[in-house]
Amino acid sequence: MSRIYNFSAGPAVLPEPVLERAREELLDWQGLGMSVMEVSHRSAEFIEYAERSEANLRALLGIPSDYRVLFLAGGATLQFASVPLNLAAEGTTVDYVLTGSWGKKAAEEAARYATVNIAADSEATRYTTIPDPDSWQVSKDAAFLHYTPNETIVGVEFHFIPEVSAAPLAADMSSTILSRPLDVSRYGVIYAGAQKNIGAAGIAVVIVRDDLLGRARRITPGVIDYKVMAESDSMWNTPPTFSWYISGLVFEWLAEQGGLEAMGRRNQRKAAKLYAAIDASEMYANPVDPACRSWMNVPFTLRDPKLDKAFLAEARAAGLANLKGHRLVGGMRASLYNAMPEAGIDALVEFMRDFERRYG
Repeated sequence: MSRIYNFSAGPAVLPEPVLERAREELLDWQGLGMSVMEVSHRSAEFIEYAERSEANLRALLGIPSDYRVLFLAGGATLQFASVPLNLAAEGTTVDYVLTGSWGKKAAEEAARYATVNIAADSEATRYTTIPDPDSWQVSKDAAFLHYTPNETIVGVEFHFIPEVSAAPLAADMSSTILSRPLDVSRYGVIYAGAQKNIGAAGIAVVIVRDDLLGRARRITPGVIDYKVMAESDSMWNTPPTFSWYISGLVFEWLAEQGGLEAMGRRNQRKAAKLYAAIDASEMYANPVDPACRSWMNVPFTLRDPKLDKAFLAEARAAGLANLKGHRLVGGMRASLYNAMPEAGIDALVEFMRDFERRYG
């Protein structure tokens, strides 16, 4: 078997050293004669591993001491409800900025629990831009301001942290967390599904400031009550232990790569190579405003959509998989998460140039 270059948006490529270590430890974890999937989450071994994983994540992101780190089941989509249930009292207003499909879904879910004010929406540009923060219509008394720093489907990314409101800033960082350094202190709550830059699907990391704990409504289930989960070290119920284990291996791998400064330089270089190839081409195009192009998810179209099928088939035959764009936008999409090696980008660019020579 030979590994391919997997450009899936998620579940996404994982670092090969992580997969190899998981394979080595699968039947006998830490000499216990059991798989990590068979070990109790309350065992001394798993608790020690969970604590070490959190410490490694804190070191990578420089998480301040007045923030809790939670490892919760359900992925990021469950957090669409968790954030308003934890931070917004019944009848209060919450602000949402919409720059793509995931922001829209988050706002729609929040509307079940609070009055949602759409502070800004770039739908008029088909979500290819980010509205000027000076134009955002924020509420005076919002419980929080929510945005999606990177929209996976349309490939739009904030390259700044908005400062337009005194309300706590909430962010869905599923597809951008750990891709570069981050000033966590600027946020009230950060959440991220694991299956892009953290690890295996099934778990979400939530980073929440201490002063926002204890605000959950009475109806909030314990498994998503930030205070309940913080007080129990994310083990009020049985957590998704295998996903937690893989996440911990990824944190170790990131530290071995030089941390987030080094990862950020690598990711910027990878994205620049692919955008340069697209912009220099007469066959390919990227619709996103260059000022807000994503480092993580690069959508592109072919001049003639009739060539899409041939492009995908030939790319797959060349070992370049999962390049089909999301059904909402069509075309192609290459996701360049941390575990995608630079050689994968080089292979994709060379294939694109060869395809254009043959079909252009």
